[in-house]
Amino acid sequence: MKEIPNTEKTLVLRTDFSDDNAWKLICAAIQKPVGIFRANVDFLSDPAFNGLTSEQLLSLVPQHSDNGFIFIVDREALIHPDHPVLVMDLLSEPGRTFRVIPSEMWGIENNLPIGNMDFEEFADSTDPDGIFRGFPRG
Repeated sequence: MKEIPNTEKTLVLRTDFSDDNAWKLICAAIQKPVGIFRANVDFLSDPAFNGLTSEQLLSLVPQHSDNGFIFIVDREALIHPDHPVLVMDLLSEPGRTFRVIPSEMWGIENNLPIGNMDFEEFADSTDPDGIFRGFPRG
């Protein structure tokens, strides 16, 4: 299997090709600005990565990757009504994951690369179903 490319922006990797419309919907939701914020990401939709498991993914990330995490659009993201994208840590606890709804991806993408927040702060703030839907407002 080919190596996952090192990208300038955070990578959104597609690993399920069963629903092109859901993929397009998720991509559009990720790119939609939230106020003045947006997720700065690169999308990779390459059938060579179809069915990629978490373990395989870890072995395919370049050793000197500039990204400390990756977004993964897998089967669950395509079929779940909220389209929760898988987020995988590549730095602190490689392989640790949680899910995030597309409208909250900007917060992760804007904060993790600059060290403003840690992976665990988001992972530990998921709902009981393991999905990050934002921090409580109030």
